[in-house]
Amino acid sequence: MATKNPKVRFTYEDYCQLPDDKRYELIDGEFYEMAPSPSSVHQWASFTLARLMADFVYRLALGVVYVAPYDVILSDNDTMQPDILFVAEGRRDIITQRACEGAPDLVVEVLSPSTSSRDLGLKRERYARFGVREYWIVDPVARSIEVLVLENGAFVSKGIYTGEMSPESTVLPGFAFFVQGIFPVE
Repeated sequence: MATKNPKVRFTYEDYCQLPDDKRYELIDGEFYEMAPSPSSVHQWASFTLARLMADFVYRLALGVVYVAPYDVILSDNDTMQPDILFVAEGRRDIITQRACEGAPDLVVEVLSPSTSSRDLGLKRERYARFGVREYWIVDPVARSIEVLVLENGAFVSKGIYTGEMSPESTVLPGFAFFVQGIFPVE
């Protein structure tokens, strides 16, 4: 009788052994190579949103904000690098010397052509599975932000915001800005 080879599942320990010349994420025990540096629009949106979020969070002493590259270890088989993450003050113990070791309260991914399917599919599912309370998807092409909130173990869209709209966050109530303001002027 033939036996089936079990699928090899890599761990965080394996992840730490990877060479430094490329960046990877570990999702459900599989390595995913990250693309070369993102576009200027991606970087502008990510930096601007992170700056606005950090200013709000630190002014009110709500917690901490980190930007990529920064590891988020959700399990021994899941290590990702979201573009921006927020961890509430009462949960700062998940921030260690090596990484964020647990589900952040809010994760932001800025879509890139090479990684958007992973951000919208696999990473969305993993973030929900491990309890990220809110997930923002920033789309530089549509110049929009979709806010997803965790309900009963799955993300539910609370809206897609564009132009002079301000995303409404359940994790960061009162955090307000115009979506058009995080994108470079065309």
